[in-house]
Amino acid sequence: MSPFEDDRGKGMDDALKIGILHYTCPPVVGGVEEIVNQHASILHRLNQQVTVLAGKGGTGNEPYEVKIEPLFGSKHQSVLKAHEQVRRGDHLGIEKLTSRILERLTKLCGGLDILMVHNVLQMPFNLPLTLAIRRLAESDDGVKVVSWAHDSPYFQPNPPDFLNSDPWTVLRMPHPLIHYVTISESRKELFLQQGERGDWTVINNGIDPMAFFYLDPRSVKLASELRLFDRDLVMVQPSRITPRKNLELSIHIVRGIKALGYNVLFVMTGAYDPHETRATSYYRRLRYWIQELDLKDHIAILAEYRFKDKSRLVPDRIFIRDLYLMADLLLMTSKDEGFGLPLLEAGMIKLPIACTAIPPFLEVGRDVCFFGKDDPPLFIAGRIVEYLSRSNTHRMYRHVMKNYVMERVCRDRLLPYLRTLLDIRKKRRNGPIPSGKSSKTTLWMGINPLFSRAFVARWWRGRWIQGARWKMDEGILSVRQSHFSSATQEPWGSPPPQ
Repeated sequence: MSPFEDDRGKGMDDALKIGILHYTCPPVVGGVEEIVNQHASILHRLNQQVTVLAGKGGTGNEPYEVKIEPLFGSKHQSVLKAHEQVRRGDHLGIEKLTSRILERLTKLCGGLDILMVHNVLQMPFNLPLTLAIRRLAESDDGVKVVSWAHDSPYFQPNPPDFLNSDPWTVLRMPHPLIHYVTISESRKELFLQQGERGDWTVINNGIDPMAFFYLDPRSVKLASELRLFDRDLVMVQPSRITPRKNLELSIHIVRGIKALGYNVLFVMTGAYDPHETRATSYYRRLRYWIQELDLKDHIAILAEYRFKDKSRLVPDRIFIRDLYLMADLLLMTSKDEGFGLPLLEAGMIKLPIACTAIPPFLEVGRDVCFFGKDDPPLFIAGRIVEYLSRSNTHRMYRHVMKNYVMERVCRDRLLPYLRTLLDIRKKRRNGPIPSGKSSKTTLWMGINPLFSRAFVARWWRGRWIQGARWKMDEGILSVRQSHFSSATQEPWGSPPPQ
């Protein structure tokens, strides 16, 4: 169950078939490996068909499919040998290994719509795999390739000398049929500065609160149904429903915060005693105020809560802890208390607190938002908003929740981006073909209209006979090699004369 599942998530038509490729995947430890796992897990939650391709890793317990091909790794002996040979000027070994990897890659990617490649097209850890992916992107009906770039060895002040010689320079050479994504604006600027003038899109990394907080499945389910992570402000009150808890004041405070323009959620965890006449009457009065003030979408009483599958929620200590972790504020409006244990619990996890200025709370609380139990609710609402605006930790928390929760990043940015790429491909395939021209010619002309097909064919044939190699994206042309010869290879060596 996804805390962001809605018409933009679960309701999406036609699940995409997405492959995610890296040298390794969890349980191998690493920053990119963690992002691969987050992308795969969350896209799976959003009802996409996900397959992770890696050279090493996989536990067998992932919710998504994992396919391991050792040749995709960075430590395979064949890969290391090919690297050593090419540094000595012998390209035969890397050509053969590239073809071998391409054959395997093509088979594993069969049926995929998108292949998201993390760092492989930028890093020098498996050059044959890099070259194979570039060729895969050139196949007529193949998978759409997205390069997800986290880093580059060319960002270093003095990169190793071999990276400035062919064929390694392909690592900083954009491919016209590959779409490029990086994780921040600053990274995008670095890629552009080093000469990668392709079309770059920024889709930031993020964090998965469910995994980070180790949330109980019930908590994740509740967060989903109450849209908890999409709120502007979440307040929790772990109190029994009795008159001395002064919960009607909490309800009116919620009304005031809503009136200030905030999408607020107030969660009351406690139950009431159905056998106590006074408690039952008080509970009914609270329900009346919630209905009368049109707050049913902003207040949840967990004692009566039923999940959408009709199962009942029974809060326990783990669940209460999860609520504290997911909330922005502990709100306590009690008229009287013997102590202030919820304040201690909130303090343990650095949760901001707003509470009545009664003696037990004054004794326990430090740097909290105190208010009088007879203060006007709208005044209290304003104080709470002002108090939170001064809290650096709260501002950062809300900033993260609004902009860097990975599920929202995948739902609102990544999936629409991938669908746009597929829509572009469909339009190219299904668009009108000018009279006398094949679809291949049309595609080629769209890439580079400066040369006629006959001219390029003659030029290509002449260069190939001479045994020359050519570079893509060097101001010459961008063209699918398969249009001219199935024997063509990824370019390296010196480019043709300008």
